[in-house]
Amino acid sequence: MNKFVFSTVADVVVGPGTSAQVGDMAVAMGISRVLVVTDAGIVQFGLLDKALQSLKSHNIEYSIYADVVADPPESVVMDAVAKARDFKCDCVIGFGGGSSMDVAKLLAVLINGKQLLADLYGVDKVTGGRLPLIQIPTTAGTGSEATMVSIITTGETTKAGVVSRTLLADKIILDASLTTGLPAHVTAATGIDAMVHAIEAYTSKRLKNPLSDMLAREALRLLAANISTAVKQGDNLEARGAMLLGAMLAGQAFANAPVAAVHALAYPLGGNYHIPHGLSNSLVLPYVLRFNAPAAAELYAEIAGLIMPGKLLPDDPIAVTEMLADHFLVLAADLGLQTTLRQMDIAENDLPKLARESMLQQRLLINNPREVNLNDSLAIYRQAY
Repeated sequence: MNKFVFSTVADVVVGPGTSAQVGDMAVAMGISRVLVVTDAGIVQFGLLDKALQSLKSHNIEYSIYADVVADPPESVVMDAVAKARDFKCDCVIGFGGGSSMDVAKLLAVLINGKQLLADLYGVDKVTGGRLPLIQIPTTAGTGSEATMVSIITTGETTKAGVVSRTLLADKIILDASLTTGLPAHVTAATGIDAMVHAIEAYTSKRLKNPLSDMLAREALRLLAANISTAVKQGDNLEARGAMLLGAMLAGQAFANAPVAAVHALAYPLGGNYHIPHGLSNSLVLPYVLRFNAPAAAELYAEIAGLIMPGKLLPDDPIAVTEMLADHFLVLAADLGLQTTLRQMDIAENDLPKLARESMLQQRLLINNPREVNLNDSLAIYRQAY
């Protein structure tokens, strides 16, 4: 067995209504002043109410930063840092989707003032500690609650990542009741996003390991079995809980066996057209699977039965990969998602630009089981068009 390192969050609390335990958790951690990082929609729909009441009942002071937006820019991070410093918080809670949790991670590091945000971009650039960090996801997709990665928008169309084990939270709360109000299209896109995380972790070229494999397989089993129910029966707590757990397991997997070409090609779609991240992944996934088949078909065949339970699979791994690619096209359409770049009002003339921008994601592309060059990327975008 090859040497490997596996890192993850120490404590995970799972179950409907568990966000109401955050006050007990904070007391046990010796916390007295909490900054909650979230977005306006979370506040508007009352999703914070139980958690805030729990903090209040334990005499824990809190302040809310609710200005997080999708694909958060650096200005949002620094605005949150300023609020945290003014409030003199001793803990950060990320409450919401991946954007809120990503901002919370960086805020917990930056508040001590020892590094600038620009100094953190890249792998293992965080040199100091951080404030205590609790993550409470309200979507089942990004897995950000369990990862050591934070993605920030650095320009009009560009993003950068901070990768450091320091970003791993102290505690995670998975409360399925927080996800029952999600719109069907958000549930669908985030669910496929989580499946992509597990698939890419399982086929990661550099850091794939037995623990990440185990987590990826169980994530795919849970996600594949429950995504349709969660989308079509949004108040089904059992399905919602399974999706939330599956997304976290996928997050734990790809935090240690990083994602690859699907994400590399998805980022320019989000950066240029503000397409939600999960949908961006879904749009290119089938074609990356086909491209990777010469190098990864046997691995795809190993997990195909989890993704397509009950289907009779051929003995040929290449044929199984083709079935897998077709399956995700059918699944996306069945869940009400767009399946082509053309449907997203992307001009065909933009495809070469997207391909060039995807080549900037070498941090991700080095994990892909098959090398991707500029012409390969352009061909994948054209197939997805």
